[in-house]
Amino acid sequence: MEKPRIRHIAINVRDREKEAEYYKRVFGMEEKQRGENGTIYLSDGFVDVALISTPRHPWGINHFGFKVDSVKAVEKTAQTTAEANTFGAIAESWIKDPEGNRVDISEHGWPV
Repeated sequence: MEKPRIRHIAINVRDREKEAEYYKRVFGMEEKQRGENGTIYLSDGFVDVALISTPRHPWGINHFGFKVDSVKAVEKTAQTTAEANTFGAIAESWIKDPEGNRVDISEHGWPV
């Protein structure tokens, strides 16, 4: 099995446009897509950044995600059952680490 790789970080921001321009200007990130809900997807070619905006959650890093060969294998190793992320713009599964931080896991990666 291939080693899981961090593939994205989701940041909950107040102003997606301003933040997107910052990451493009300062770090040369490329805008890949805009979601129906306004999420802006950026990439440096290796790791993707999703700029989300919802006052329902704390501002800052909301979650990060790994691309994995098998969600079932991760569930077994973590001794948990992944929850389906059906409310997000990109459907995948997620688990929580021992301190309750959300970790997305996906066999398919981002469509962008």
